[in-house]
Amino acid sequence: MFARQQLDMLLSNLRQLGARRLFALAMIGLAVLAAIGLGAYYLSRPATETLYANLSREDVTRIGAALKDAGISFDVNADGTAVLVAPADTARARMQLAEKGLPQSSSSGYELFNDVNSLGLTSFMQEVTKVRALEGELARTIQTMKGIKAARVHIVLPDRASFRRDQQSASASVVIRTENAEDGTSAEAIRHLVAAALPGMKIDAVTVLNTEGAILASGDDPANASSGKKAMLQEQMNRETEAKIRRALTPYLGIDNFQISVTSRLDIDRVTTNETTYDPASKTERSVRVVKETGTSQNRSKQAAASVQQNIPGQAAGGDAGNNSNEETNRREELTNFEISSRSTETVREGFTVQNLSIAILVNRARLVPAEGAGDGAVPLETQIYEIEQLAAAASGFDKARGDKLKVSAVGFADGNGELEPVAALPWSEVLMRQAGTLVNAATILIVAVLLIWFGLRPAVRAIVARPEEAELIETAMLAGTGGAMGELPAPEGGGAMTPGVTEPVSLIEDLTSKMNRSPQKRLEQIIDFDEEQAAAILRQWLQQEARV
Repeated sequence: MFARQQLDMLLSNLRQLGARRLFALAMIGLAVLAAIGLGAYYLSRPATETLYANLSREDVTRIGAALKDAGISFDVNADGTAVLVAPADTARARMQLAEKGLPQSSSSGYELFNDVNSLGLTSFMQEVTKVRALEGELARTIQTMKGIKAARVHIVLPDRASFRRDQQSASASVVIRTENAEDGTSAEAIRHLVAAALPGMKIDAVTVLNTEGAILASGDDPANASSGKKAMLQEQMNRETEAKIRRALTPYLGIDNFQISVTSRLDIDRVTTNETTYDPASKTERSVRVVKETGTSQNRSKQAAASVQQNIPGQAAGGDAGNNSNEETNRREELTNFEISSRSTETVREGFTVQNLSIAILVNRARLVPAEGAGDGAVPLETQIYEIEQLAAAASGFDKARGDKLKVSAVGFADGNGELEPVAALPWSEVLMRQAGTLVNAATILIVAVLLIWFGLRPAVRAIVARPEEAELIETAMLAGTGGAMGELPAPEGGGAMTPGVTEPVSLIEDLTSKMNRSPQKRLEQIIDFDEEQAAAILRQWLQQEARV
C-alpha cells in the first residue's frame, strides 16, 4: 500500500512538471549517459590489437619492414607469431600490407593459381603449381588440428608414362610441430587425411615426422619401425600410466605428497602367424582300390639212379629217380584313401604389447605417520603402504605374471623441492604495478561520471524542477485574495521595509492609490510583467482546480 502511494505521488509530481520539463530532463540524462559511455569506451580501449596472427618468422620480418616504411608503429608478441598495432592504425596498416601482397604465407593453397599467367605456361609449370597448391591446402588443414602449431607437406606424384612397365606409386611426407614435442597422437589421423586427399595414395606411403626428427608414423616395412617410434610409444605409455596412478592417489594422499616414476618396455614388432589344424576324428573315404591275384605252378624232373649196373654192358638201367613239385599262390591288395578335414588360420598383429612395467612411488612419510595422541584408531604405516600398492596396481594394470615391478616407499621429502612446492603468490605491489593502467582508466571513468553528475545533471535538474521563489510568493499573494499584507507583492530589493510597531501618518490620496494598485486587475498586470510563463502556469493550475470542483 505504501509503495502504491509512493508511486502515485511520483507520477503526480512528474505530471506537474509538464511535457517540456520532462523532455529536458530526458535529454540531459541521455547526454550524461552518452558522455560517460564514450569516455569509458575510449579510456578502456586496448593500447594495441592484433593485426595478423599465426605468422611465420619470414612474414613477421617482411610485415615489420613494410610498417616501418609506412610510419606505423607496431609490436610483436612474445612468441613472434603475431603483429600488434594501435587500434586507430589497423585499417590503414592492412591496406598498406595488402598493396604489397603481405603476408606471404609459405602454405599458400589454390590462391597460387590467381597469379598464374596461362600464356606461355608449360605443362611442367602447371604440374608444379598444382602440387604446391595441394601441399598448401593439406598443410592448412593439418594446422587446424588440436595441438599442432605448424606443418609442412611434401608430395611426390607418379610420373605417368605410356611405355613404362612399372608405374611409380604416389608418396608423401609430413613434418609437424606440436605444442608438446612428445605428442604423436595425431600422426595416424594425418596419414588418413593425406591418403584420402590424393588419388592413388596409400596410407603406407605416408610418413609423419616431428621437428625433433622422430618418426611418428610410417609404412609397414619393418625397417621403418625405428627406435624413435618405439621411444615415442614408450613415453606415451609412461605418461598415461602415471596419469592413471596420479588420479587414483590424489584424493588419498593429496597433490604434493607423492611422486611417481613409470618405465615400460613395449614390443612393437609386426607378427604374422600361420596355423593349419587337422582333425583326425573327421575323415571321409575318398577312394578304395582292391587288387586280387591267383597263381598255380607244377615242376617235375627225372634222373637215372646211380648204381653198378650202369657200368655193366648189356644191362638195362634201373628205375628212374626224379622230383615232382606243385605251387599255388593267392595275393589280395586293398588301398583306401581318406580325406581328413583341416583348418588354416593366419593372424597378423600390428599393435604393441607391454612386456613389463616398472613403477616406483615415493610417499611423504609425514603424510602417513599418525599424529601424536591419535589413539588406537590410527592406521599403521605398513597398512597404508599396502593400500597404496593395491591402488597403484589396480590403476596401472599391474600383472605380476608378466614380470611387472611395483615399489612404494615412505620417505621424508626434502625442503625446497621446486617440483613439489607451489608457485609463490605475487606481492601486492607487483600486482598493483601490473594493473596500474587498468586502475587509472577505471578511476578516470569514475571521476568523469561523478563530475558530469555533480556539475551537469544535478544543477540542470534543480533548475528545471525547482520553482522560483518569487513565483511562489506571487502565487501565494494571488491565492490570498484582496486585503491584508499577504496580498501585497514583495518589496523590491533595497526598498525600506516597514518596521513593526511604527505607525506612519496616513494620507488619503496615497491610501486611495494603494487600494487601486491592490485591485485584482493591477495584481494580474504586475504578475504578467514579472513573469509571463509563471502567470500562465498559475492560470492553468487555477483552471485545473476549478475543473476538479
